[in-house]
Amino acid sequence: MKRYILSACLLMTVAAGLAFAGTHEQVQLLSAFGPEPSTAAFKEFNAAFTGDWQQYGQTFTNLQTTLFGKIFLYVITLLPAALLLHFIAIGAKSFSHTGKEILFFNAFCRFIHWLAALFFTLLVITGLMVVFGKYLGGGALVSMGRSIHIVSALIFSGTAVIMLLIWIKDMLPMPHDIAWLFIMGGYLSKQKKPVPAGKFNAGQKMWFWVATAGGGVMAVTGYILFTFQYPTDTLRLSAIIHSFLGAGLIGFFIIHLYMSLFAIKGSIKSMITGYKPEEEVRILHSKYKG
Repeated sequence: MKRYILSACLLMTVAAGLAFAGTHEQVQLLSAFGPEPSTAAFKEFNAAFTGDWQQYGQTFTNLQTTLFGKIFLYVITLLPAALLLHFIAIGAKSFSHTGKEILFFNAFCRFIHWLAALFFTLLVITGLMVVFGKYLGGGALVSMGRSIHIVSALIFSGTAVIMLLIWIKDMLPMPHDIAWLFIMGGYLSKQKKPVPAGKFNAGQKMWFWVATAGGGVMAVTGYILFTFQYPTDTLRLSAIIHSFLGAGLIGFFIIHLYMSLFAIKGSIKSMITGYKPEEEVRILHSKYKG
């Protein structure tokens, strides 16, 4: 019996020796641990095996507590201020609604658009509630906002897929979109000159693809953060992407609202009735062959 115990101890000793003989650097680190190991030696040993996770974690914490909050604050304050200046300096474009009207969006398209708009708006509001939760007192209010955020994300994801299938052909980039970007769709001028755009202009296409592709990335990173079943680095990276992309989506959303509600008089009507006035189509969608 003693022979077996002695053999087992010998094998364990050899195995341990082989395990720690992998790298000369790690052996040197272990040799620094004497009867009274120093704090510096322990940190060096820890860094060799786990990496400098403490510094990375601190950087992530700083981003979450300072930078992201400022970015969202700038987006929801400075961007509307810039759009207000545009409205004051240029004003809204106005088109006659007394002539012929052209059907742009059928009933199903309008329904899906309004459904997506409703739940995207809820995503924006509840997302900002989470970002600025400490100023709202945290607790039940922010928790409720997070729950609404999750449900809204699920429904919006479904509507985004449907809109992709409906409009993907009309949303593909075209050569005239470059010309539209060069003149910013004519929105920097008070004159009403025909601008190069089909059913959707370059700005609308950009918003569509940012919302669709960006929404997909937001769904994936949001799922990772919601389940919380992934490595720490994956969770941190997902949170960073979710925050940066979220700020960008909110910025595009604010511009989209401005263009729909203020930049063109009566433009919101087209998503209610489905029709656009002939003059508006001739000026703002001069390439449209509908």
